[in-house]
Amino acid sequence: MGNLSFSSLIRRPEAGAFLGMVFVFLFFSLFGGSTFTSFAGAASWLNVAANLGIIAIPIGFLMIAGELDISIGSMVPASSMAIGILSGYWELPIAVGIILTLLFGATVGLINGLLVLRTGVPSLIVTMGTLFAVTGITLFLSIYITNTTAVSLSAPEWARAVFGSFYFNSYQVIIAWWLGLTGLYVFFLHYSPWGNWLLAMGGDKESARNAGIPTEKLTVALFVLSSTSAAFVGLCQTILFNSAQVSSGMTFIFNTIISVVIGGVLLTGGFGSVIGIFFGTLTFAMVNQGIYFTDFDRNLSSFIIGVMLLIAVLMNNTFRKMAVSYTGPKSKKRG
Repeated sequence: MGNLSFSSLIRRPEAGAFLGMVFVFLFFSLFGGSTFTSFAGAASWLNVAANLGIIAIPIGFLMIAGELDISIGSMVPASSMAIGILSGYWELPIAVGIILTLLFGATVGLINGLLVLRTGVPSLIVTMGTLFAVTGITLFLSIYITNTTAVSLSAPEWARAVFGSFYFNSYQVIIAWWLGLTGLYVFFLHYSPWGNWLLAMGGDKESARNAGIPTEKLTVALFVLSSTSAAFVGLCQTILFNSAQVSSGMTFIFNTIISVVIGGVLLTGGFGSVIGIFFGTLTFAMVNQGIYFTDFDRNLSSFIIGVMLLIAVLMNNTFRKMAVSYTGPKSKKRG
C-alpha cells in the first residue's frame, strides 16, 4: 500500500496541477453559477483546452528535455492558410491538402531541430527566427497566390466529421483527438524507454549522451512533433470554420507555456508528466473562459485571469516542495 501513501501522491508531478484545477473549477462553479458547469458551458472551455492541449503536450516534452519551440505561434495560422490554399483555392483533394499541410509542419520542425543541433544556438532564439520567417512567408505567399489574406474551404462531409465539426451542437471533434493523443503520450513518457530518455535529457543532456541515449535524434523528433501538432490544429480550425486567414497565433505561444508550467513541468527541464500538462491545460481553459460566466467587471478580466493562474502555479510549487520535504510517518520502535 506504500504506493497509495500521502508522500507518494504529492510527489507526483501532476498532484499540484490537479489541486489547482479543482480550485479553479470550484471558484468558477461558485461565481459562474450553473451555466459554467452546464452541458453547453463546459463545451466552451473544453473546446479551448483541446485546441491548446494538442500543442501543449509536445511543448511540454520539449521543456522537459530542456528545449523550447515558440515557432508554433506562426505554424497554426500558416498551416491554416496552407490547407486553405491547397484544397480551397487550388481545389486539390482534401486528403492531399491534409497530408501536405502536415508535411509542411514536419519540415519546419525538422529545420528547427537541425538548426538547434548544428549551430548550438539556444532553441528559444532559433525558433524565434523561424517564428518570424514563417509568418513573413505566409503573408507573402498568400497575397502572391490569392491576392488576399483570406481563403475559403468547403471540406467534404467525411473530413468535417473527422477533423472539423461540432457534436451535440457544442463540442468540437478535436476534443476526441486531444483525449486520444493524450493517452498515446502517457504511454510514451511514462511506460516506454523513450520517456526515460527524455527525462534523462532534461536532467543532464551530456550525461544522457554518454549513457548511449540518442539525444540528437530525440531532439529533432520532438521539434517535428511540436510543429506538426501545431499544423494539425491549424488545419482542423480551417475545416471547422470553412475559412482561413493570415493572422497572429502569438497567443498559442504564451498559452501553451502557461499550461505546461501550471501542469508541473519545470522550466529547467527534467521533471513533468503528461497528466499534469493535461490538468494544466484544463485549468488555463477554465480560467480563460470562466471569467465570462461571472458578474465580474470585464475590464478586470485580464487581472483576474492573471491572479487565478498565479495561484494555480503557486499551489503547484507548494505541493512539489512539500513532496521533497515530506518523509512520511516513522515506524515505531519495538521495545
